[in-house]
Amino acid sequence: MLDIITSDALFPLRHGFFTRKGGASSGVFQGLNCGTGSSDLAEAVAINRARVAEAMGVAPSDLQTLHQVHSPLVVTLTGPLDAPRPEADALVTATPGLALAVLTADCQPVLFADRQAGVIGAAHAGWRGTQAGVLEATLDAMEAIGARRDRVAAVIGPTISQAAYEVGPEFVEIFIDDDPRNARFFASGKGDRPLFDLPAFGLARLRDAGIGHAEWTRHCTYRDAERFFSFRRSTHLGEADYGRLISAIRL
Repeated sequence: MLDIITSDALFPLRHGFFTRKGGASSGVFQGLNCGTGSSDLAEAVAINRARVAEAMGVAPSDLQTLHQVHSPLVVTLTGPLDAPRPEADALVTATPGLALAVLTADCQPVLFADRQAGVIGAAHAGWRGTQAGVLEATLDAMEAIGARRDRVAAVIGPTISQAAYEVGPEFVEIFIDDDPRNARFFASGKGDRPLFDLPAFGLARLRDAGIGHAEWTRHCTYRDAERFFSFRRSTHLGEADYGRLISAIRL
């Protein structure tokens, strides 16, 4: 049984932040691992992605994902992508029948929609991509095909929360050097290890860009091992690899 998180802000469009439940993978990938770049069995990943496609009401070939590289690059789709998948971190489309999807395991999955214009987007936004402008670039690409940013709703799905995101002093310097106002996204942790609020950073970037509505589902990937994969948790446990969650939206 698939476990899918949705948001009223994106209804009536079919969408979902899929958890790890209801998949065919086993071991450290137990559940719905949709990462073709993982060391999981390819057959299990294919089954998992087919289940997601069915839930989205599309053929597996119409479930569109990218070769994600923590960039601000956006791909605009008018039809299914050709192999190999392009290196980018966001997709937008005004074409019905395509499900746009991103893979995450602590980074932010962000789903976008201008329901009036019939334009959607999906972005993979870790700290590097968010700082580099992937969220703003997604809005720019949506506007280029008919959206209006003050009508766009964006929802950040399950991601690592501030309480679980310990970073080093050099990490803080990167953000403060970029913009002194970024100090508000850090809280004191143990010793010299601050805590970074990634979803607050994402929401601030979206709101500063003039988006109509932005929210976070308030699910932490690190804290809930039963529902979510987490790169950081797997690293702390000394596991050899980790599963990837999938988030998708379609017209």
